[in-house]
Amino acid sequence: MPTQIPQDRFIKVGSINTRYWVAGDKGSAVVLVHGLGGFIENWVNNISVLAEQHHVYAMDLVGFGRSDKTPLTRDIGVLIKFIKDFMEAQNIKQASLIGNSLGGGLVLQFALDYPKKVEKLVLADNAGMGRDVITDFKLCSLPIIGELLTRPSLKGTARLWKQIVYDPALITPELVNLSYGFIRQPGAKKALLTTLRTGIDLRGQRARLVNHLLSRLNTVTVPTLVVWGKDDRIIPAAHAQIALEKIPGARLEIFERCGHMPQLEHPDKFNRLVLEFLAK
Repeated sequence: MPTQIPQDRFIKVGSINTRYWVAGDKGSAVVLVHGLGGFIENWVNNISVLAEQHHVYAMDLVGFGRSDKTPLTRDIGVLIKFIKDFMEAQNIKQASLIGNSLGGGLVLQFALDYPKKVEKLVLADNAGMGRDVITDFKLCSLPIIGELLTRPSLKGTARLWKQIVYDPALITPELVNLSYGFIRQPGAKKALLTTLRTGIDLRGQRARLVNHLLSRLNTVTVPTLVVWGKDDRIIPAAHAQIALEKIPGARLEIFERCGHMPQLEHPDKFNRLVLEFLAK
C-alpha cells in the first residue's frame, strides 16, 4: 500500500458531512466515485499517481465510509445529485469522472443528466448494463434475509472480499479490518441495505433502472473508457460488451486475472491506462 495517502477532509454537501480526499494541483479535475459498500480507500493505489497530472478528488458517498449515514432514500437520483452538489461545493465546473461498480453507474447517469459538467468518463465494472448480479446481492434485497446476511463480522467481511477480488492474496487483515470498521458504524448497515435495495431486487439489478439507462446510452457525448475484470463475480464481464456497443465511440479494456475492482487489483495498469486516456 502506498505511503502517500491524502489526509481526510470534510465538507458539507448540502446537509451531509462528507469525507473526501484531494491531491494534485495541476491539470484538469478528476472525481473518483466508489461502489456499493465502498469508501475512498478503494482508490488508495490510484489517487497519488493520477494527481501527478491532475487535480483529483475522491469522496465517500452519503451512507458510506465516514460520510453521514443519513438522510436515506430509495431514489437513485439523490446519489447523482450528491455528486453534482459535491462538485459545486468544491467549485469544480467540469471534471473527468471515474466510477467503479455502483459508482460507475452513477457517473454514467451523471454524464447523461449533466453533460456539460463532464469532460471524460472511465467506467470500471459499472452497474446498469444488465440485470445480472451476484446472488448474495439479490438475497440482500429481501427483508430480514438482507439484515441477517449483512450482520457485521470479520469472517463475513473477508468472505465478501473473496468474491470481489480475483487474487485472495490482496485480502490483507488491514483491508478486512478497515471494511469491518466501516460497516460497524451506527447506521452503516441500514444505509448499505437501503442503497442496495434501491438498485437491486430478487431478480437482479432493477429492470426499470437498467432499461432507462440502456435506452439513453446512445446519447452519451463524452469520450468513454470502459474497464472490466475478466473474472468479475459481482457483475459479469459480458456487460462490458453492452457498454462498448451502446456508448458511441467507447473504448474497452478487459483485465485478465481480475475481479470487480481493477483499480485496486491491477493499479499500475489501471493508472497507466487512465492517464493515457485522459491525456488524449
